[in-house]
Amino acid sequence: MAIPTLLPPDPASGPTSGGDLVTLRGSGFASKVAVRFGSADAVVESVRQEGPQSIAVIRTPAQAEASVDIALQNLDAAGVLVPGELAVLSSAYRFLRPRIVREADLTRLIRTLLRELKRQVIENVSLSVAVDFDDTPLDGLDVVAISKLPSLVLSGPRLRENRALSTNELLEEAVVGPSGPELRRRRPPLTVDLEFGITGASDRAVELLNLIGATSTFLNTNRWLAMLRDPDEPAKGSVRWEMDPLGELHVNLEGKDDVRAFTWGLVIRGFDIDEGQLLDLGKAVSDAGAEVNVGAHGVTP
Repeated sequence: MAIPTLLPPDPASGPTSGGDLVTLRGSGFASKVAVRFGSADAVVESVRQEGPQSIAVIRTPAQAEASVDIALQNLDAAGVLVPGELAVLSSAYRFLRPRIVREADLTRLIRTLLRELKRQVIENVSLSVAVDFDDTPLDGLDVVAISKLPSLVLSGPRLRENRALSTNELLEEAVVGPSGPELRRRRPPLTVDLEFGITGASDRAVELLNLIGATSTFLNTNRWLAMLRDPDEPAKGSVRWEMDPLGELHVNLEGKDDVRAFTWGLVIRGFDIDEGQLLDLGKAVSDAGAEVNVGAHGVTP
């Protein structure tokens, strides 16, 4: 067998958690190969030949954030490394931590909900991620920091998996690859319900009752929460989620320091919290989308 050669990987970067699919192209690959990213062994999902080109589909290992070498070595029929049949690409792949600077879809959704509450109910709306302390848990009310009355405080969200609204099937798309049309499959995204708590407070009973009425109107008239798919590309349109009241309304008109309060909840259903892990790629497809060159690629969930 000839000494293998390697071209730059596709893609050239991925998450530090590993599990990403990377396509290695070159020449001289044996039917079995071993691949390392830095000092860690990768999982070889498949190896195939397309004319003079060798193609291997690799699942990356977990690694610390760094640029690492990719080493591919041929194996014999017994799975033993073949001396000398080794190809190395220096600093060819970069492991990256998840990006947390760019505003995530969940963050944009919460901001959209806060803006709608400000627009339709009351201007003084804030967000509390968690309740720090509650000395009277039996009253069913959450204690949150409120500096100005009257006010609404949105807390949460709590995430609960929603299998009813999940696609529960592989997502497939035909894309243009270096060697022609390819079929890419992704695991279904994790679909959840987002459960929020709403706490309203005022030092006047009538004012609190009016706030309850305004909140009730908001929950009963807004059946959907919509936002742009991509704020940088409005042409992609918008997406919306079903929104419903959650649980019972709890009211306390005898709070400390003459502060009256109520708590309620709302749920936003069917939110995809991730994009789904890439499971499979590299199968040639026809113009109609049918597979025409089927190999052993990846696994099914």
